[in-house]
Amino acid sequence: MLTAEEIAERLAQVRERMDRAARRAARAPATVRLVLASKTQPAPAITAAYQAGARLFGENYVQEALDKQLAVGPLPGISWHLIGHLQTNKARAAAAAFDLIESLDSIRLAQALAKAQPARRPRVLIEVNLGAETSKTGIAPAQLEPLIAAAREVVDIAGLMAIPPAGPNPEASRPYFASLRELRERLVRTTGLGLSELSMGMTDDFEIAIEEGATIVRVGRAVFGERLA
Repeated sequence: MLTAEEIAERLAQVRERMDRAARRAARAPATVRLVLASKTQPAPAITAAYQAGARLFGENYVQEALDKQLAVGPLPGISWHLIGHLQTNKARAAAAAFDLIESLDSIRLAQALAKAQPARRPRVLIEVNLGAETSKTGIAPAQLEPLIAAAREVVDIAGLMAIPPAGPNPEASRPYFASLRELRERLVRTTGLGLSELSMGMTDDFEIAIEEGATIVRVGRAVFGERLA
């Protein structure tokens, strides 16, 4: 684990890079939020990032997130996103543990989340598999409208999320980010939903994502260093 000072320094560097990318795209830096992808990182690393000003943390697994939430305690203003695949049998725990589920990919999961949280519609992003990769979860772009039509009745669909196929350099992600933005714009017209959130971009390509319209970037390694086993 990096020291608290190192985490704070790396966080400041990432924020500066985000600000520069937003300005290049003639966007206000405040329109882009940073979610720290904290998979496998220990609770002290999360606490160090929080003390350096981070408030949004993204976890891939429900139980790992629950353990960390217990370890760091109820820090004021902290918010947790689920950024990994969610199985329906974990929907109840996830609905209680996360402020935003970024990986909705079926009506069955939407119904399970709604059943788990009947007093407040769960807030979600739909995960889109832009590259038709069998190794990744998410739905095909052609399935978006049917899923939205069914899921909007039970959950609050805030936008879209995607992880582009791995490429030889960050620029290789640009067409996929542009495609997700264009999908969002078309769906806003056809569904009438706001779909204000675009979660795309990670350590290697978050600046490209911001230039193409990301409102959320998910960055782990650039702040925390390499994942811990």
